Amino acid sequence: MWVFAYGSLLWNPGFEVADRAMATLDGYHRSFCMRSIHHRGTEEEPGLVLALDAVEGAQCVGVAMAVPPGLEGETIGYLRDRELISSAYLEKNLDVRLDDGRTVTAVTYVIDPAHVQYCGGLDLETQAQIIARAVGGRGPNHEYLFNTTDHLATLGLPDEDLEWLAERVRRLMA
Repeated sequence: MWVFAYGSLLWNPGFEVADRAMATLDGYHRSFCMRSIHHRGTEEEPGLVLALDAVEGAQCVGVAMAVPPGLEGETIGYLRDRELISSAYLEKNLDVRLDDGRTVTAVTYVIDPAHVQYCGGLDLETQAQIIARAVGGRGPNHEYLFNTTDHLATLGLPDEDLEWLAERVRRLMA
């Protein structure tokens, strides 16, 4: 079993990983298009978390993580508890291309654009204002942004929008 990571799973998978590989998912892009009312915000003051938003011709480069044999059931249970807390994500098995040329099917969490928490199309300044102030059950929203941006840079996957957001949020918090 493979899992595709593009956000917090990069730096906090929460499950045992047997192997990792850079991977590309076609047809989606990484975006702060989901209001977080549990982990990085509240119902009264939602934060924003990354989701994969379907866009024709888009690509998202992330990391595919292989689950050790025998731990598939435990891992999928953990992921469902974590990722499907409000049903804003849809669990899909999607093909991703590994950097070695192989294609594997990976458990992937994508946004449901019909869900009330979907907020695609927010401009970057609005995103920065939300992220700078929101706090949820897993901590401040800015921590999520900074960890993800730092891990993408470490992997050699700079994301121009996330880097701009991180810099702007730091200025807002100063």
